[in-house]
Amino acid sequence: MVRKWLLVVLAACALVISLAWFYRIDLLLALVRYQTENAIAVAPYQPVEWSSGPVTAPEGERPPNIILILADDLGYNDISTFGGGVARGQVKTPAIDALAAEGAVFEQSYAGNATCAPSRAMILTGRYPTRTGFEFTPTPSGMGTVFSMISSSMDNGLPPALFNEAADQSAPAFEEQGLPSSEVTIAEVLKQAGYYTAHIGKWHLGRGQGFAPNDQGFDDSLLMASGLFLPEDDPNVVNARIDFDPIDQFLWARMGFAASFNNGGDQRFEPGGYLTDYWTDEAVRIIRQNRNRPFFLYLAHWGVHTPLQATREDYEAVGDIKPHRLRVYAAMIRALDRSVSRITAALEAEGLSDNTIVMFSSDNGAPGYIGLEDVNAPYRGWKLTNFEGGLRVPLFVKWPAAISAGTRVNTPLPISM
Repeated sequence: MVRKWLLVVLAACALVISLAWFYRIDLLLALVRYQTENAIAVAPYQPVEWSSGPVTAPEGERPPNIILILADDLGYNDISTFGGGVARGQVKTPAIDALAAEGAVFEQSYAGNATCAPSRAMILTGRYPTRTGFEFTPTPSGMGTVFSMISSSMDNGLPPALFNEAADQSAPAFEEQGLPSSEVTIAEVLKQAGYYTAHIGKWHLGRGQGFAPNDQGFDDSLLMASGLFLPEDDPNVVNARIDFDPIDQFLWARMGFAASFNNGGDQRFEPGGYLTDYWTDEAVRIIRQNRNRPFFLYLAHWGVHTPLQATREDYEAVGDIKPHRLRVYAAMIRALDRSVSRITAALEAEGLSDNTIVMFSSDNGAPGYIGLEDVNAPYRGWKLTNFEGGLRVPLFVKWPAAISAGTRVNTPLPISM
């Protein structure tokens, strides 16, 4: 009798172990999601209080305002400026195209790195990543291990990802990695010159002491504290999971819908809508509240980085594009273009267009892991590679007071202020 029950118990254990092995990736991702949901509480939406300039503008000339709009993982062919556009030209980007046409198009513009964090560090410091020591993109704790396990278990015809566990263990903790505070950013320089400096959106240059935007020269910072554009079950969102990509699977499990203001992500609240639109709302507020003093606005969009999420309105507006993930991606491009349109309209409304430098670019090329072939056309390669598709990015600069419309640049542009 004892032997019979022992056999039953052993069989049950074998079944549990087999099921656990078969569903090991689902269990692993569930654990990641559980840890994320219980890490830092997210409060309901709360309005942010941006600094405001004087009620009236001081007499005399003043230096130009500066707005840097940076897209994330934007493909060279995602915008229609160069004659193409996402989904084989089905979705145009008229506002971004107008920005290019009314200013300078840099025809050979390259990112400082083929991945986001060191590229962004170079943009803000003007120094190559090898000089600052911030050469690699920090990833959340456990991402490398999870990514490697998912990659090894997938039958997608690709070789499994290589993961150097020893190097991962010897690296500083994710929270301790960032752009060294000894580096001088453009925000610090402009702040010393009398500018109000504001950051909105992605940062990815560290959140620990000395690394956060407020430590690197920004008076105010509305930070992307996690990574969903809207809650996954929001009635206004259309999601597109990329089941064949380990990075996407990890992000859906790891990311939440959260922002923080001036505290590096420690106190979080729900954003006031779809991230691209919410951040644009706040950017417009900054322009209005600081129209009477020089300001530097760094609007670092999360779009069109994964996880792919669009508003239902944009999804319907782009039409019947196949496959589904391309339609969602195209809808995200539409939202990004709308952001540029609203920024330029706000400058016009406040009478600031002529004396404002507006720059638009991307941190690197579009990634191959989203499975969309033409996003970097006509160039080969993707994000994370040093081919043209990974490094070549659009760069447009509009400044009516100093740059003639239709300017095409292959060398640095001489500007006298």
